[in-house]
Amino acid sequence: MSQSVERALRIMPLLARGPAGLGEVAAELGVHKSTALRLLRTLHAHGFVYRQPDGRYRLGAQLFALAAEAVESLDVRSVAHPHLVELNRLTGHTVHLALHQDDEVVYIDKVESRYPVRMYSRIGRPVPLTVAAVAKLLLADLPEDERRSLAERIDYPRYTARSTPDAQAFLRELDLVREQGWATDLGGHEESVNCLGAPVHGPDGRVAAALSVSAPSVVVTAEGLLELLPVVLSTAAAISREYCGSVRKDDTP
Repeated sequence: MSQSVERALRIMPLLARGPAGLGEVAAELGVHKSTALRLLRTLHAHGFVYRQPDGRYRLGAQLFALAAEAVESLDVRSVAHPHLVELNRLTGHTVHLALHQDDEVVYIDKVESRYPVRMYSRIGRPVPLTVAAVAKLLLADLPEDERRSLAERIDYPRYTARSTPDAQAFLRELDLVREQGWATDLGGHEESVNCLGAPVHGPDGRVAAALSVSAPSVVVTAEGLLELLPVVLSTAAAISREYCGSVRKDDTP
């Protein structure tokens, strides 16, 4: 990386902590004030930093405008889809991606199982809030007061004997999901279908989406499906990194 670019990038975290004077910037970079001033003037000319009347510098409006535009243009489905396809290739099972919208959780992507026995589900259709693994992941991330309010106003259909019976049981399940970082639906919606899910986190650290692997028990047992937890979690983590624009050291070209 160009030395000038690297130094300019190092200014941003410093100013993110609050306004800083020329001397502070130079000290942070370990350069002479004249070098720091040249960098600051270039950034100021492009709107990335702003020089206050007191002579100190802060982050500029252009930086915030670009950040807002980037967030608005993020499409979690397009980011996630190649990873969903790979997860399907590795497991052979149906893979879903879901979002929380108002009081509904909706499938926004699906990769079909390679087995002849398949799940009936459609993109755009709401999922059962009280039993679906993706719903538990998305709702568990809500603030506590919102979780409780939602739990008290929704219905609890008895799809099977394993369905969540009431608000108290649902809130306990959501607490468990928050603690462990993944969720299951083991015959809660359909007796013969099991599901394992993991969260996709957005730039703000919140759960932006949830993915799941689902399979009929005639294809794989619940225990066998749970053995896939490491690959499901790693897939969700990879999507989260790409969605947030972060990389690990071994990802750096």
